[in-house]
Amino acid sequence: MFFGNKTLDYDINPYIKYKELEKIMKNILVTGGAGFIGANFIPYFIRNNPDFSVLNLDLLTYAGDLKNLKEIKNNDRYNFVQGDICDRNLVEELFNKHDIYGVIHFAAESHVDNSITNPDEFIKTNIFGTFTIIDVARNYWMDSPYTYKDQYKNCRFHHISTDEVYGTLGKTGLFTESTPYAPNSPYSASKASSDFVVRSYFHTYGMNVVTTNCSNNYGPKQHDEKLIPTIIRKALAEENIPIYGDGNNIRDWLYVLDHCKGVELVFKKGISGETYNIGGRNERNNNYIAAKICEILDEKYPRKNGESYNKLITYVEDRPGHDMRYAIDATKLEKKLDWKADENFETGIEKTISWYIEKYNIL
Repeated sequence: MFFGNKTLDYDINPYIKYKELEKIMKNILVTGGAGFIGANFIPYFIRNNPDFSVLNLDLLTYAGDLKNLKEIKNNDRYNFVQGDICDRNLVEELFNKHDIYGVIHFAAESHVDNSITNPDEFIKTNIFGTFTIIDVARNYWMDSPYTYKDQYKNCRFHHISTDEVYGTLGKTGLFTESTPYAPNSPYSASKASSDFVVRSYFHTYGMNVVTTNCSNNYGPKQHDEKLIPTIIRKALAEENIPIYGDGNNIRDWLYVLDHCKGVELVFKKGISGETYNIGGRNERNNNYIAAKICEILDEKYPRKNGESYNKLITYVEDRPGHDMRYAIDATKLEKKLDWKADENFETGIEKTISWYIEKYNIL
């Protein structure tokens, strides 16, 4: 999605320079920072940006775990608050208490299966929660539409979204930033709606916003319910490895730290009002994912019966509305902001499996 190039009345360089941010952005709010991607992003960001402090707001639902942030829990530039992004009084209190100069909004309900059985939570958190955060930020930073308060003129709201808002692809083609939205699940519909809320705040109020839409992330700290952790966990437990349908559904897999680097770049240097797609250029179907993980586990931790873990792969009934293929064209991010993924799927999955083996205390 392209937000446009509307001229803003406040004095803002569309390329937010790092030195400018050093001067103005001392405290940033990261929502959902105890979840998978947020818990990888916060330690990375704190390590690379010594003049920034991070306030992490997370409700700690089933998907959030403070153990994911144990490496920074005593860092004096990190603070955690347990709370709901839909709680406007709390969010306003945090902006006032911590003088928030930037927002990176990860918080979202994200598991598609859960959105099918309990769509109401997705609508509430992903749409109303996004509205609450961005509206509080607008009121705190701005005097009126297109007019920022002098001390907050470079403040930025960065919205994290997903490629699932674009729907599904055929055998060829890639999602670009101009691909029409066509969400097919309650999850993707709620994320698409949140994207439009953010878009409207750029066009209506002149807020300094950016949005990133990423492909499927994988790596350390991901919740056990997701595909790759499920395959690893079930294999090591000598249980059947469930694969939906015929296993031919294709995703573009992005190592989580590559995603974090992309988010940091867009937050600092992205053009206000625009969207950037972040993808790994690693299209793999679920059959390949399961087989590759089993192959690596066969080498790292062989089964006692001598058989391959792939004997545990079992095909189960497909979920409703299961999109066949996602694939992102990250050319804009690569060319405009000089981003590139450091990991391909084969190198990233090795690191991921090693992390989970340690987590499960297998070796």
